Amino acid sequence: MSKVDVIMPQMGESIAEGTLTKWLKSVGEAIDRDEDLFEISTDKVDADIPSPVAGTLAEILVEEGATVEVNTVVARIETEAGVEVAADAGSPEPAAEPEPAPEPVAAEATPEPEPAAPVAPTATTPGEPDSREERLRTKSTPVVRKIAAEHGVDITALEGTGISGRVTRDDIMAHIESGAPVQPAAAPAPAAAPAPAAPPAPPGAPGMLSVPIHGATLDIKIPSVPIREGDRVEEMNRVRLRTMEHMLMSKRISAHVTSVNEIDFERVVQMRRGLKAKFAEEGVKLTYGPFIMKAVVEALREYPILNASVDGTRIVYHRDINLGIAVSINDGKELIVPVLKNADGLSLKGLAEGANALAAKARSKSLDFDDIQGGSFTITNVGVFGNLFGTPIVNQPQVAILGTGVIEKRPVVVQDTMGNDVIGIRHMSYFGLSYDHRVVDGAMAAFFLNKVKDVIENYPEDAV
Repeated sequence: MSKVDVIMPQMGESIAEGTLTKWLKSVGEAIDRDEDLFEISTDKVDADIPSPVAGTLAEILVEEGATVEVNTVVARIETEAGVEVAADAGSPEPAAEPEPAPEPVAAEATPEPEPAAPVAPTATTPGEPDSREERLRTKSTPVVRKIAAEHGVDITALEGTGISGRVTRDDIMAHIESGAPVQPAAAPAPAAAPAPAAPPAPPGAPGMLSVPIHGATLDIKIPSVPIREGDRVEEMNRVRLRTMEHMLMSKRISAHVTSVNEIDFERVVQMRRGLKAKFAEEGVKLTYGPFIMKAVVEALREYPILNASVDGTRIVYHRDINLGIAVSINDGKELIVPVLKNADGLSLKGLAEGANALAAKARSKSLDFDDIQGGSFTITNVGVFGNLFGTPIVNQPQVAILGTGVIEKRPVVVQDTMGNDVIGIRHMSYFGLSYDHRVVDGAMAAFFLNKVKDVIENYPEDAV
């Protein structure tokens, strides 16, 4: 017999920790592989986490209500020796295409698993509640409790908007920014505040950031910044640190290049106007997104190198086209990328329904574990914020990401019915494709963008 560690999984690009809300199995109870083992809650996703193997639940190391960092061992399952175990004992996704985990959103095509964080279920930082009852009563994460302690706020007196009334970071910051009085127990502020101190360096050597890459650690020097009178210094929270790690990891792994194309959306604009009412009658909101996704699917079919991942010195061409669709949540303060599976088998209506459902689940924090796993290509809409185009960073372990710009009317040169060049008004947009130059050359990226452009500008009627 042998024991397999079960870890707190990574549940999104900037998720650094999760709260284990409920165990679905008891110690000594048998469990099948992929059978739900426990429930977790994060600031972005609530999910049931499946068992990585079949066996017997031998140990529970993290109690219900406890909040721990990702990759922390939460339990151990006793199983027969020699049984096949997933590469990452805490994640059910295939080893050939794990979800980014720097976080984290850090990951490679088949990364060596990082050492699991040491488990200390009862260890807490000063001032933090250490019992299950106290954690549930405060309904918050360590980051929120730390902010509350620094500002003298009693969390138990606040109404939270998170799961089960949990106080989120947005709740505590809104309370502080509202100017509400602090609790009497808070220490009075000194009459003359000393000059602000520099925030402590992230884990690693002083002035260094340690980023995990391919099972090793890369130390990146962080330049020091002179702090002058009147400057405000704010320490990065864990979400921001994890995002920084993931972005640096992706830039270090992939040789980033971005190509931009201008696309005439007039054909799609007219088609959408004619279809909106019909789709609405069927309960489907039709945006420009499904048209773009359909064009991307057609381009990925023709140029599959963009639907691939790098595994060492091998290129993994993915059979399925699983589109990651970036969704802004929490008033634009955070981003999550749910995945629309098998997008190549969906009609325009199917793409609209699938994308709308995932966006709604993301904003209501009801995404399932499977909803954020297995993406093969990502689309991020920077145009929704009015930007002309963007140069997004590749979402590891993928090799390309498309940033779609704002669709707006512009004067352009067009031909009239007699073939003369004239100035016309057209709905135009810029698309920026960031790609990994290790495997995608500039010509291939251009071919891909040109295919997307061709589909959108000459959208076929039968594609609906």
